Amino acid sequence: MTRSARSSGVPGARAGDTVRTEEDARAGDTAPGGPPSHDPDRGTAGSSRRAETGDRAGHPGRAARLRPVAALTAVGALLASALAALLVGAADIPPGKVALQLLDWLPFVSADPGLAPVEQGLLWELRLPRVLLAAVVGGLLACAGAAYQGVFRNPLADPYLLGAAAGAGLATTATVVFARGDDQSLMIPAAAFAGAIGGVLLAYALGNIAGPGGGTATLVLAGVAVTSFLTAIQTFLQQLRVEELQRIYSWILGNVGGGWSQLGLVAPYAAVSVAIMLLHGRLLDVLSVGDDEAASLGLNVARVRFAVLLAASLATASAVAVSGLIGFVGIVVPHAVRRLAGGSYRVVLPLSLLGGGAFLVLADLLARTVLAPAELPIGVVTAFVGAPFFVAVLRVTRRADA
Repeated sequence: MTRSARSSGVPGARAGDTVRTEEDARAGDTAPGGPPSHDPDRGTAGSSRRAETGDRAGHPGRAARLRPVAALTAVGALLASALAALLVGAADIPPGKVALQLLDWLPFVSADPGLAPVEQGLLWELRLPRVLLAAVVGGLLACAGAAYQGVFRNPLADPYLLGAAAGAGLATTATVVFARGDDQSLMIPAAAFAGAIGGVLLAYALGNIAGPGGGTATLVLAGVAVTSFLTAIQTFLQQLRVEELQRIYSWILGNVGGGWSQLGLVAPYAAVSVAIMLLHGRLLDVLSVGDDEAASLGLNVARVRFAVLLAASLATASAVAVSGLIGFVGIVVPHAVRRLAGGSYRVVLPLSLLGGGAFLVLADLLARTVLAPAELPIGVVTAFVGAPFFVAVLRVTRRADA
């Protein structure tokens, strides 16, 4: 029993294609007019496909829908980390007065925190936009990392896999080396965004030239080649302006202190990219069974892969444009979510969005308080956490493959 793609409700399916229903999957190897097969070693096609998906997720049998408890826990973690980051800082402002000031900013609430205008300005112009920007950037990187892992079916994939970091680094370095005047600081976010998108598009084009159809292995190799090439050019440009190396490396190591202007710059791109990724969560679940199986279910694999990669790359580019290169967020958070809540991307994507925001807010809190009044680059903090976690993920993945 099959039905048309238009009436199946499966996004990404081509018009006129047939989509197998759940009854087809259960029918499996049933011959026309004959009894269904009950091979105990093999089972039906539907059960084997569900088992394969569950094994890859690492949590067979778990519900594929986002549970309210998990969503509320993630929201609570994000709000708690944001509140902690607002209450604590290098400036000696009593946390109780900070809490009263936050309440005073809420509509229909009046409080008298007793803060001086300078302290109010510090909270409004520095701490609050910094916390919000860290939450947005962390959410974008984690959600993009989860999307990349779904497309490539590899828990070690990250948002910089296809050359986004190398493209942004090259564009920023070129801006610092060649741009002059006060406009240089304004040009860096736009250059980083364009470079990140350009690096991904170059890798995607190279992958399609080398292997039409956009296979995952070909795309990964193309990303490695593009990253190596762009990094070589960046290193050459750095030697032209050695005196600017400190500024270049400070951007590369990451910073979320851009203020309200940077937050407004990233907001529209974040909204569009996150919406597209979340809407493709169900399709990533279908894609997790393999390209051939997904195509047999009526899914346009190449189209879905391109749409998800484009949205994830847009999220990565917008995050890089306002914060520099912050590593490991796209690996640590999605993997932790998978271990705690299951492997369905209808669950992983939204929880990674919230968990990534909480993770980066806490990382930024550590970065600005550990050596106060000096600051650590936020990329150093995420690397301290992410590098051991990456090794642990690698070991778990190797055991699973064995």
